[in-house]
Formats: sequence, structure tokens, C-alpha cells
Amino acid sequence: MEKENRIIMLGTGSATVTRCYNTCFVVESGSDRLMVDAGGGNGILGQLSKAGVAIDDIHHLFVTHAHTDHVLGVVWVVRVIMQHVLEKRYDGVLHVYGNDKVVDVITAICGMTLHKKYNALIGSEILFHRLADGDGFQVGTMDVKCFDIHSKKEPQYGFSLRFGNGERLVCMGDEPCSEQTLQHAAGADWMMCEAFCLYADRERFRPYEKFHSTALDAGTMAEKTGVRNLIVYHTEDTDLAHRKERYTEEVKENFSGNVFVPDDLEVIKL
Repeated sequence: MEKENRIIMLGTGSATVTRCYNTCFVVESGSDRLMVDAGGGNGILGQLSKAGVAIDDIHHLFVTHAHTDHVLGVVWVVRVIMQHVLEKRYDGVLHVYGNDKVVDVITAICGMTLHKKYNALIGSEILFHRLADGDGFQVGTMDVKCFDIHSKKEPQYGFSLRFGNGERLVCMGDEPCSEQTLQHAAGADWMMCEAFCLYADRERFRPYEKFHSTALDAGTMAEKTGVRNLIVYHTEDTDLAHRKERYTEEVKENFSGNVFVPDDLEVIKL
């Protein structure tokens, strides 16, 4: 039987949102599971619970970069899993993947804030994998390869993930897609791309000053790649009731494929 592939959006907001959670998600293929980022605090524990994702079922966690709204929640996930390991409630190993800065930040925070009996698990039950541009790893039947997005403000990796059925999902990180990185998404079935705000609201939110893009920009770049499906995330949160409708409309001005603007906890079947 073919595995069901899906994305569970734990959060969809940018760094300073208060009406939704910071962007992070889980990619699933059957029982194979990859968590990507964890938001900015222990709210991740509530999001996982609401989504019906047991923290003891998380064994692979990819962290795109070390900004607070992506990495601080990782410390909480690691801390709870450490506790469950000591209580013999967690089977197996937690693998955390990221660039050098990501690993340095997480291990430093753990070292300074967690009990030594927790930190003693690093290197045995908690394994950190330092990734270089182009490195890959396997999560069950999912084949993952990371790539440097050439950020202007923080070392950051996106990834290309190929499912067992051959379909491919590409996550472009939370900065504007450049011509240099678009090659990684060329011909993909699914593309995930940030859109800090609407182009119509650019004077209000000033995305370009913050190294972010608009929904209009996301649609333009996605159209260049030839992808069939575009998932837009990492947005401001001032009008969540109409975000899906308004962002979709603007993306489709330049993109001819299918557009998804998910809410927190929404499940997207791939």
C-alpha cells in the first residue's frame, strides 16, 4: 500500500506574531516523520499536542537556521525528549540536523540551561548532525538533501525531499527565493516559500527592509520553477480571518499552479 504523504503545519507566522504560532511543520510519509523548526518557545509543545503529534514519535528534526523564532522551540523539544529518555518513555535516538551555527546555538543553550544529567545524553540518545551545503540524510523512505539559500543575514538551509513514490517537496527557507536557489525547486511537485506580507501592504510592513518577500513575489518565483503546487507561509498575522483568501488571490496573479495558504494546525495532503 502506498504511504500517505502530508504536511502538518504546526505554525505559519513570522517572528513577532501573537495571533498564530511561528512557522514550523511536520512532513509525514506513513509512519516516517520529519519535523522542521520548532518556533520560538514552549508553545511548540501545545502545537504538537493540538496536532495529535506525540513528541515521542519525533526522531528527526531539521532546523533551517538559528533565528529565535525557529530555534528556541527546538530546545523545548530536545528537553522534553531528554526527560522521556531518562524516564524510559522514549525509544530510539533523536537526530537533530542543521548548519554549524544551528548546532552551536542549540547545544550552548542546552548546556547553560539544562541539568547535566540531560546534557549527558548528547552524543548518545541525542545526536546533532552538522550539515554542509549539499549534504543529505534519510528519514525512512524520505530522502532529504539540504542546500544553502545564501542568506544575507543568517546562515540558512532549505531542503529538497523526495518521497518513496518519487514526488518531490522543496522548502526554500524564510527569505526571498534568489535566482541562485531556484535551481533546487525546478520541476518539483511541491514548493514551500515565505511571504511576509501582501505586495499591496508593502509600505506598511516593509518586507524588503527585513529581507523578506511578498505574496506577489512568491508567485513570480514559483512560476519560474515550473512547480505545480505552492505553499505560502511565514506571514504577518494582522488579518488571519482573510489571510487565505487575500494571499491566494495575490499569489495567483503571477502563478498558474495550485496555491495553499495554510492556517496553524492545517494538514496538507501531498
